Amino acid sequence: MSEEWPTVRLGDLIEIKHGYAFKGADFTDDPTGDVLVTPGNFRVGGGWQDGKRKYHRGLVDPAYVLAPGDLIVTMTDLSKQGDTLGFPALVPSTSGTQLLHNQRIGRVRVKDETRLLDRFLYYVFCTAPYRHEVLATATGSTVRHTSPTRIYGFEFSLPPLPEQRAIAEVLGALDDKIELNERMNATLDEMARALFKSWFVDFDPVRAKAEGRQPSHMDTATAALFPESFEDSALGPIPAGWRVSMVGEVVSVFGGSTPSTKEPAFWDGSHAFATPKDLSQISTPVLLDTARRITDAGLAKISSGLLPADTVLMSSRAPVGYLAIAQLPVAVNQGMAAMVCDGDVKPPFVLNWTRLNMDEIRSRASGTTFPEISKSSFRGIPCVVPPREVHGAYHATAAPLYEQITTNVSESRTLAELRDTLLPQLISGELRVEAPARLLGRAC
Repeated sequence: MSEEWPTVRLGDLIEIKHGYAFKGADFTDDPTGDVLVTPGNFRVGGGWQDGKRKYHRGLVDPAYVLAPGDLIVTMTDLSKQGDTLGFPALVPSTSGTQLLHNQRIGRVRVKDETRLLDRFLYYVFCTAPYRHEVLATATGSTVRHTSPTRIYGFEFSLPPLPEQRAIAEVLGALDDKIELNERMNATLDEMARALFKSWFVDFDPVRAKAEGRQPSHMDTATAALFPESFEDSALGPIPAGWRVSMVGEVVSVFGGSTPSTKEPAFWDGSHAFATPKDLSQISTPVLLDTARRITDAGLAKISSGLLPADTVLMSSRAPVGYLAIAQLPVAVNQGMAAMVCDGDVKPPFVLNWTRLNMDEIRSRASGTTFPEISKSSFRGIPCVVPPREVHGAYHATAAPLYEQITTNVSESRTLAELRDTLLPQLISGELRVEAPARLLGRAC
């Protein structure tokens, strides 16, 4: 048990180096630039996420280039709750892209690797006692800050190196499987997006047939669904026989509202209640659950009511553009545009059309405090609609990809719950490694 392990102070075992304040003049929109690591690259609870990339073009001191596997922590969080403050991440391999050690990020170095392993330390940084210490000692009201000195003060029980390694392997195996699922999901999602772009944006099969070529990567029956020529339209040349419509004629678009948060009778019910924040916290475009739920009385306050599963959700403000297919019936708040696919086109088509037309959608947003696109403006955006047979061929390919993504997300949630259950018990010594190893064999 943990009584066998000595109590140690983090400051005796690690050093934390602050990042560099890179100059704004060197920031760029060029995606070939170096990537500045920000608090947005940290998951709530710990772990790496890509987030919105911030690029840099200029000279860089090699001392501020992060290496794959480096352990980093957030020193600043812009939310009042300090959602990611102090949480850790391991720097991923980036296929040649340099990740820069930016200000607000601390790089952690273990002083003596014969006493403490990086991967075990990563999980210490994910524990509730450490998290409580960071938040209790943080400064700032609007922007929350911590510091190396405050982190150094945290004390915990340090197991022997073999036990650290075994604990890290058990928890790491779960995280590795979750990461594998995420990479698989990204590949599946990209396949559906690439096929949509080829068929419905670039019109590759039509161009091939117009040039007398057989469309590539396509069987004869599918190729026969596409015309051999284009015709003029309000949006320029489109495949012959296809039509131009508006989003509001292709899907039913709904907004929502928020029942009074001062009325307890509206909250903690059985109905999922989706907000832009729910969409911001998922890494793949499927929504399995929401942070808050409402009661029947709360649902009665929302004119759009409970929308069906397979509704495509888009944040319409703060910011415009988070997207997901709801996997359960949901009500939505006022920051959402919900697209119910009650016509010929189905969710994978609508999701990818929305993605690939996001520049046009955002150009129609207005507002002084933050940009917002109204539901009426969104409904009026023109779109090219293929014949039912062509859409059906796309859906037959894309729908199974999103079904597999949903299965993977569900599995990852189960694995994360197991990891979060095991983590405090293993780190504290309440549970020794042999028991979770048996659990792990069944879970993975």
